[in-house]
Amino acid sequence: MIKAKKSLGQNFLIDQNIIDKIINIIDIRDKNILEIGPGTGNLTEKILKKKPKNFLVVEKDYNLVKLLKEKFNRKIEIMNDDILKVEENSLSKEILTVYGNLPYNISTEILIKWILNIKDEKIWFDYLVLMFQKEVAERIISKFDEKNYGRLTILANWRLKIKKICDIDPSCFIPKPKVESTLLLFEPKINFVEFKNPKNLEKITRVFFMHRRKMIKKPFLNLFNNDPNIASKIGLDLKLRPQNLDLDAYFNLTKIYESLRS
Repeated sequence: MIKAKKSLGQNFLIDQNIIDKIINIIDIRDKNILEIGPGTGNLTEKILKKKPKNFLVVEKDYNLVKLLKEKFNRKIEIMNDDILKVEENSLSKEILTVYGNLPYNISTEILIKWILNIKDEKIWFDYLVLMFQKEVAERIISKFDEKNYGRLTILANWRLKIKKICDIDPSCFIPKPKVESTLLLFEPKINFVEFKNPKNLEKITRVFFMHRRKMIKKPFLNLFNNDPNIASKIGLDLKLRPQNLDLDAYFNLTKIYESLRS
């Protein structure tokens, strides 16, 4: 009997209705699949029945790796590693469809890493089917001027089309988490604002949202060399708060920030 490790944020999905919903979101027959944190393999088993072309799983817990090897033998390729340390662009020569019941303690870190590391010449995935703590999912899909709107909203919606699939009750897992979960579907955007370095968008949003309830004047001046004329040129009201600026405003600010440093 495998016991979930709290230190790894493990909660094993056991509800078959939810598992069936997950595997029927998109057609994965003959596709190349990556599953993050397969746990005891409940979702893995159902994915295999859909007859994917290749199937790679990344699992950090060595005890679970042993269980997965016994359960699936050579039907899947298993990588015993921490997904945060894996170079996702080199996982496969083929485009991957990704499934993940992400550990709640590192879920945002994983998503931001993947977004910032997207290489335009070859995006390594076609879909991400990912589960988050409901509170985190609400931040991802929030609209500007809403209370959950923030850095994660801006970064995720810059490169990804996002669709909410469903909320998932704690009773669907063992052990039961203390919070609800939400399943999201992500797809790469074809049209998006290009930056010299995507980490500049991450920096702009980090500085602005460091004090989200305060006016943007101080972070703006810190980033733009104490020059208020830049704000007046683009019609930016420095009395606004970070959540009052829409996606395009942050994209434009990043472009200006980069042009001043070129």
